[in-house]
Formats: sequence, C-alpha cells, structure tokens
Amino acid sequence: MSDVIVIGAGIVGAACAYYAARAGLDVTVVDRGPVAGGTTGAGEGNVLVSDKEPGPELELAVLSNGLWRSLAERVGGFEHEPKGGLVVAETPEVREQLAELAAKQGVEHTVVAAGDLRDYEPHLAGGLAGGVHYPQDAQVQPMLAAARLLRHGADSYGRGALSLRTGVTVTGLTRDGDRVTGVRTTRGDILGGAVVNAAGTWAGEVAALAGLHLPVLPRRGFILVTEPLARPLIRHKVYTAAYVTNVASDNAGLETSAVVEGTPAGTVLIGASRERVGFDRTTSLPVLSRLAAQAVALFPALREVRAIRSYCGFRPYCPDHLPVIGEDPRAPGLWHACGHEGAGIGLAPATGHLIAQALTGARTDLDLHPFRPDRFPAKESA
Repeated sequence: MSDVIVIGAGIVGAACAYYAARAGLDVTVVDRGPVAGGTTGAGEGNVLVSDKEPGPELELAVLSNGLWRSLAERVGGFEHEPKGGLVVAETPEVREQLAELAAKQGVEHTVVAAGDLRDYEPHLAGGLAGGVHYPQDAQVQPMLAAARLLRHGADSYGRGALSLRTGVTVTGLTRDGDRVTGVRTTRGDILGGAVVNAAGTWAGEVAALAGLHLPVLPRRGFILVTEPLARPLIRHKVYTAAYVTNVASDNAGLETSAVVEGTPAGTVLIGASRERVGFDRTTSLPVLSRLAAQAVALFPALREVRAIRSYCGFRPYCPDHLPVIGEDPRAPGLWHACGHEGAGIGLAPATGHLIAQALTGARTDLDLHPFRPDRFPAKESA
C-alpha cells in the first residue's frame, strides 16, 4: 500500500510524485502510456511569468519559477534555459497596454522602446513599437524534466519511496464509504492513503470515475520545428501581445499568435495556435501556414529556413483559466492537480510542492482556495 497514488506520468504528475517522495511519502505513479506520453511530450517547455494576469495564477507562476531554478541546480539534466522573454507590440497603443500590464504584475521587467528592441533581438523585424522584457521567463525540455523528476524522486535518500508503473490503465476508484482509498487498474487494485488526479486532458474522465464533474477540456495547439541553425538566431522567447490575449480567451475557434524561440539543439520552435476540436490530431496545413507566416513577419530571416516537422498537443483547458489543485471535498482522499492549460510545464513544480505540503498537513505556501475542485457549477457547456 502506498501513501499516495499519482495518476499520470506527465510533468505535473512527476512533480507531485517528486515533492511527495521528498516529503517522506511512499508514492506510486501509474500511467496507461509512457512517461510524458501525453500533453507534456507535445509541449514547448515554457516557464513564464510574462503572460499571466495579476492574481492566483501569477502567484503560482512566480513560486514555480523559483522552484524550477532550484531544481536545475539540484536535479538538472533537463535543459533549463533562464533566457528571459520579450513581448513585442506592433502599435504604440498595444505597447502602452503591455507596459500597464507589467506594472500591475509586479514582477521584474524592463519596458523596451522601439529603438532598443534590436539590442535584445538583433534579427527582429523593423517597424515594431516596442515591448517588455521579462528576465524571469525560462525554458525547459519537458520530457527530460518529467523523467528526471521521477528518477530523482525515487532517490529520496531515506525519505519517501517512488515507484513507476507504466502501461497501467486506471478503470475505477476504490472506496470506503465516501472516501477514495485507491485505484482499480487493468493490472489489479492499488490501495493508498490518497489518490492524485494528474491525468492532464483526461482529468475530467478520472473525476467522473468518482461521479464528479470536472470541466477539463482539450484545447489543441500546433508547433512548427525548423531545421537546426548553424548559429543562434533568437536569444529569448519572443512573442507578440496577441499571445497574452489568446491565453485568456474563451473562444473555441482557431486563434494564432506569433511565438518564436530557439533550442539548445539549434532548431527554432514556432507557435502558437489554440482551438477546441476535441482530440482530433489531424494536421492542419492552413494553421501551420499561418504560424509560419507570423514567425517570418516577426523574424524575416526565417524565410530562408526550412521547417522539418510539426506536432500537436492538447492543453487541459478549464473554463476560468485556473488549474485545479487540492483535495476534492466531494470525494475525500481524491486530490486534483490538473487543468493548467498551456502553462502546465511552468506551473508543475509549484503544483507538486503545494500538493505535497497539503498531503503532509503542512501550511501551504499559497492559498489553494482559488484552485478548489468544487468551484464549478454542476454542469458546464462545452
């Protein structure tokens, strides 16, 4: 019997398992696929504070940002790049809006005048109106990060233990009265003191096993990947102000905005698109064409660079754009760590840290009330 059973071996589940094991708990992680086989494996690895409105999610992002830096020193091996982010504006009006948002956020930033943009990014297109630089923004390789957290959680040095069981599908939950006491799987029952639902875009289905409504929906996004470049072209994560608007949008239709960044391998990642189309993985050439055009408009030198592949993932979207973190009062023993949408990579360490604190009865570093699982109406329209 484990102290904690974590459903999901993506980055959020890995962080929950890592911090719970480090806190002295025995943890079993189960996943029907491989480590990082879902949304995590299709992510860019964003660790952002720049795109968050003031409020609970920004507080979570700031906490997580510091934890990522600590993990880079303690665990390492997942290409942590504290390269900073540059948000650019195409008009003076938007530049002022970006500056106002940055002032409200209260995080470290520098408002950049139009004439100074190329000091940050020499290859940027001309005619931009300025922007805001956020030195705390960073990047990680998400698949490596999930694997490293699980590996080092297993090396808890006399504290808790962590075991991983892949190829195991959760089919139900065991109960003792109202309390959840474990999971039923295709490989038999696993009992535990707590069950953590970190199933990403499938978290709503896991909640339904307990008879609960949790409105986590898939929001598809495509990424273009270029051929490796001989010399770095882009220094920061660079995106237009439209990205901030799209992140906060409730629109189910297609939205795209220019997001461009380099990787240690020399490739350039180009995004971002968002649309709610269920779990349809069909490659959309019009979407990829739009992303390429937006990237070239931002960095004209990319016109001569070949795109070699694309991939898509499904962000676990919640209607109020806040993740679900904490024990579910409707089913004691069932905890949720899900619904982070496109911010799951960045917010994973803080989520895991807070879950571990709450599981062990410690005072949590942030108030979990805004993320409570029972905040949604009984029924939600898709």
